[in-house]
Amino acid sequence: MTLLDWTPADQDHLARAPEPHIPLRTPRASLPAPGALMEFFLTEFDIWRPILSRLRVSSDMVIKLAARAGENRTDFQSELLASNLVTENDLFATVAQEFGVGFIDRIDPERLVMRPEDCALFLRTRSKHLHVKVLERDGRALAVIAPSGMSLSTLKSLLHRQKNLLPLLRMTTPQALRRAVLQRTSQSLAIDARNGLYERMPDYSARIVANAWQGVVLGAVLVILALAFTLATSAVLLAMHIFFSLFFFACIILRFAATRAAPAKPPPGLEATPPGDLPFYSVLVALHREADVVPQLLAALDRLVWPKSKIEIKLVCEADDSQTLGAIAAHGLPHHVEIVEVPPGQPRTKPKALSYAVPLIKGDYVVLYDAEDRPHPLQLLEAWHCFERGGEDLACVQAPLEISNEESGLIPLLFAFEYSALFRGLLPWLSGRRVILPLGGTSNHLRVSALEEVGGWDPYNVTEDADLGLRLVRFGYRTQTISLPTLEDAPETLSIWLPQRTRWFKGWCQTWLVHMRDPVALFRELGLRSFCLAQILYAGLVLSALVHPLLIVAALYLGLQIVVGQSTFGWMVALLVVDTINIVCGYLSFLLLGWYSLRKPERKSFWRVVKFTPVYWMMMSLAAWRSLLHLWRRPHHWEKTPHFRTVRREPA
Repeated sequence: MTLLDWTPADQDHLARAPEPHIPLRTPRASLPAPGALMEFFLTEFDIWRPILSRLRVSSDMVIKLAARAGENRTDFQSELLASNLVTENDLFATVAQEFGVGFIDRIDPERLVMRPEDCALFLRTRSKHLHVKVLERDGRALAVIAPSGMSLSTLKSLLHRQKNLLPLLRMTTPQALRRAVLQRTSQSLAIDARNGLYERMPDYSARIVANAWQGVVLGAVLVILALAFTLATSAVLLAMHIFFSLFFFACIILRFAATRAAPAKPPPGLEATPPGDLPFYSVLVALHREADVVPQLLAALDRLVWPKSKIEIKLVCEADDSQTLGAIAAHGLPHHVEIVEVPPGQPRTKPKALSYAVPLIKGDYVVLYDAEDRPHPLQLLEAWHCFERGGEDLACVQAPLEISNEESGLIPLLFAFEYSALFRGLLPWLSGRRVILPLGGTSNHLRVSALEEVGGWDPYNVTEDADLGLRLVRFGYRTQTISLPTLEDAPETLSIWLPQRTRWFKGWCQTWLVHMRDPVALFRELGLRSFCLAQILYAGLVLSALVHPLLIVAALYLGLQIVVGQSTFGWMVALLVVDTINIVCGYLSFLLLGWYSLRKPERKSFWRVVKFTPVYWMMMSLAAWRSLLHLWRRPHHWEKTPHFRTVRREPA
């Protein structure tokens, strides 16, 4: 059995964990049903023999592939293509030659005889008999078939019954047929990716930042505050102070509560999952200007433990991103990996690219990864087991994200600490209470039927993950966390960190504004606990970052006033106490949650984190104030986070 593992640097990162990790090996396949193997050799092998002989596939490999088809409950053709022993073009050309059918390797999309709605259905079908009509230049209509996964005995019988139509019949590859259909419908798919959610569910779209009544309320509040500030400055400052302190303190309470989160553990026996039980899985990776990390990405995706005949990986790229497309083309992609080129257009965001790709996927489940991600090889298996146990209302499974370059500098260290508190502390705690759970931007495993029901990703929301997590709950679904992580790299400089964090804050503002368009409906759909958490997780975290420096300035000012004896008002003393408690407890809750979520070897840098936490929080305040400016001036602009190929360090 082939052993699969992460790279040495990734192994070194996980070696610091005290708890044992599951051995990384392929699923132990159940023995193929003898009847299925016997049936192939009785009914199919004689037809396949001359084809395989021309393709130079050995008899030993034929037996292995037939056995694998029985184990995986697939078919011989799918396993042959998944093995990458032959190309799809060579296989179908040889089959066409054997059956005396003309073969074409390219189809002019303009000559397809298909209605637009049929194109969309065709791209999603798992039918074993793909066929279309194509008009020739002389006006004749040809029937073009791509028998994907169909048994050759069935195909032979079908062709024998229709042999009078053979002159008007052509065979092509499923990829060539899909490529032609996709080119025919690409513009309509791009329009739907851009406008679909807004047209079908306008109340859930961030295309309009704030609706009419929200604009009126905001304007009225600003006017009233300006007037009140002029008439009663002290009273207004006191009221605003108390208001913002409540949000700040609510975030503190939430962090303290999450310190009780129990560490998640993967279910035993993942590596023994029978592959025949597994469904078809889709993997989406959105790439934009990511040429540098393409080799690392392809290697990480290749280590995923899942039958290659039951998985599709779609690399979603902008059609005008020639550097990334060139870097991918330089690698020989296996049969189950496909490039999806998104027509250029605004908004140029990750969720728009994903929305374009969703109509093309065939899986029952889909997982989203970023270009720099290195997911645990068994992560898909753990996610599927979670779906199987969770019931139909479980729409999403969130895998934890772990930072692997925390030793590369101060910002990666603080980023890794923050991620540990979030993905090992806060999110598992929320998951255990079946309340709203803000998704991470990657490693979201989704039930495709639920994703489509709620409208998919919002192309105008720059934190599409946060929005989708809230929308799933509103539709009656829930999210759960798992334990096997995805490794990624944190920004190492302020120039990279700041735009990324600005986009996150801006997206949380967008999400809050969208879902608070009808607060009564939101309360009714979420319930009291999740409604309150939504205010804390979206509005509260942004407000906390905004007011953090103001609280420090206010505390210093009040303290100075009291020390020099210029003011002895009781309310000033009370505010100083409140501000001091907020600031100290804010840092303490952040550090305590992070401490409990760290593994013992990771705690060696804890006191360095303590030392620089106030600085990190000031950086977040800067990003929060910057996000308000961006929300006003360019709400849908996606500030790209550049990624660089990880420098691999061997363990000492």
